[in-house]
Amino acid sequence: MTDQTTVEPVRGTRGANDPGPRNLTVDLQNPDLLLPPNTDNGSLPNLKFPFSLAHNRLEDGGWAREVTVRDFPASKSMAGVNMRLGPGVVRELHWHKEAEWAYILDGTARLTVVDAEGNLSIDDLNPGDMWLVPAGVPHAIQGMEDGTEFLLVFDDGNFSENETLLITEYLAHTPPEVLAKNFGVGSAHFANIPKSEKYIFRQPVPPPLDVVRGQLPHKPPRDPYVLLASKIEPERYSGGTVKTIDSRVFPMTTLSALVIEIEPGGMREMHWHPDADEWQYYIEGQARMTVFDATNKARTFDFMPGDVGFVPKTLGHYIENTGKVPVRVVNVFNSRFCTDVSLNQWMALTPPDLIRGHLGLDRTVMNALRQTSQPVVR
Repeated sequence: MTDQTTVEPVRGTRGANDPGPRNLTVDLQNPDLLLPPNTDNGSLPNLKFPFSLAHNRLEDGGWAREVTVRDFPASKSMAGVNMRLGPGVVRELHWHKEAEWAYILDGTARLTVVDAEGNLSIDDLNPGDMWLVPAGVPHAIQGMEDGTEFLLVFDDGNFSENETLLITEYLAHTPPEVLAKNFGVGSAHFANIPKSEKYIFRQPVPPPLDVVRGQLPHKPPRDPYVLLASKIEPERYSGGTVKTIDSRVFPMTTLSALVIEIEPGGMREMHWHPDADEWQYYIEGQARMTVFDATNKARTFDFMPGDVGFVPKTLGHYIENTGKVPVRVVNVFNSRFCTDVSLNQWMALTPPDLIRGHLGLDRTVMNALRQTSQPVVR
């Protein structure tokens, strides 16, 4: 966020230098915490948590780390997982108590889903593609030739990737005679099932998609569990682009998303979401965000790639590109639809005398108000 080699908590006559001890690297990454804008005030909670501070679970051929309410108390409604699977590596057959939304960051992943109606979905997904697997629906994920890295978001902040319902554990904790009766074979046939979870493990890279699909019944779900969102063109604005993914284009989803690119010098306009919390994942660039709440509270945060941000519903905020390259950020909402209120549009559609009476704005500002929302501006 700054080109300085040091930053001090001093503004004019306020504050004083910090001779240490201090973590200068962290201070430089978070200058608006060490030296907050004069407009910050009050006691908003921390609304940022980097995946770099999350525990990383290393497995055979992959890893997983999570940001949940245990590390990030403000994020009560959603939790996130960042996972990497090498070539052929499998995230074992499992299901969750929560809905799972996903965004492919790198490589190619094969998702296999079988639902309660016996519908079968097997799909290869590339960077920018998404899926939504509802709570209770079993599925598996496998890395293809180049492996894969992806982001998962769950609709409960108390979620934990370590508390997934796994096929290995289900069988390991069922009496052998019950397994025998269930599958119609002798109990001796289950002598070699794993005694504990496999979770992430190596397998050969699977055959091409058409070969695998040809081995199984053709019974796709009515509404797909996947969306090839990488093929959807974003809306372009003066300061960048916005791709909106909600149930209007992805009927299966119960979580919606904005994929936003903000050009240097641009910003996501001042706004708020009336009916959903916002869970953010920063992919590229440097950004800052001020979050405003009632009773005179505001706090500013700085973000880098791999950071998570969170904005509770109805709280005003913006996202500003403070660097020299585009900011790419994925915003996920715990709602089927993406909705927001633009501060600029609200003011433009309110009788001018009311606005001037509240804010004392001059003619230049009044003439600049926009009656249409411009999500990303320069």
